[in-house]
Amino acid sequence: MIAFDNVAYNYGGGELLSDISLRLAPGSFHFLTGPSGAGKSTFLKLAYAELLPTAGRVTIFDRDVRGLTRDDVALVRRRIGVVHQDVQFLDHLPLAANVSLPLMVSGKAGDPRDMTDLLQWVGLGQLADALPPQLSGGERQRAALARAVIMGPDVILADEPTGNLDWEMSLRLLTLLVELNKMGKTILVATHDLNLIRTAKNQVAARVLRIRNRRIQLAGADL
Repeated sequence: MIAFDNVAYNYGGGELLSDISLRLAPGSFHFLTGPSGAGKSTFLKLAYAELLPTAGRVTIFDRDVRGLTRDDVALVRRRIGVVHQDVQFLDHLPLAANVSLPLMVSGKAGDPRDMTDLLQWVGLGQLADALPPQLSGGERQRAALARAVIMGPDVILADEPTGNLDWEMSLRLLTLLVELNKMGKTILVATHDLNLIRTAKNQVAARVLRIRNRRIQLAGADL
């Protein structure tokens, strides 16, 4: 689904990522870990064509990102849901309208019953009319996940989604990600929370990747 072949990325001050080869297979669950500044967010941006590699090749759904037009990128991203740590909403719109924005942008008419079901699935059914400033951190992250999956994507990429949450809220979000994986979605979560990874490995066959010295390696039992 998403493949990296000898990929490197250079911000201008030297290589941040180097010689990365990796496949995200359909239905797989991956964690990406490493110290702050190691390049986790950059890797995710390469995975959804926000950035282009400075060397090597990234293919998304069998298409080389270098050959994608702006319209092609928009179509590809409909199949990839992204959850950012710093969630951005339009504060003047109620939660349900914020979650449905991807449908509006794509020109699709969503079924109100589907929206109700989605908000109930993430535990926010009673907050459909709430404004974003009224939501807690955990509620905002679950709303971000709802927005990421509303288009029915094949892949979910989450960048430190539990970074600002307490343990209970982190576990609730993890449960939703595991459920999505069991539905056949490919999941990649960038996180520094090793306790979250250990907990997840008791629930799902997750592969753990670690960025070290600009490269990605498979983490072993020393996690």
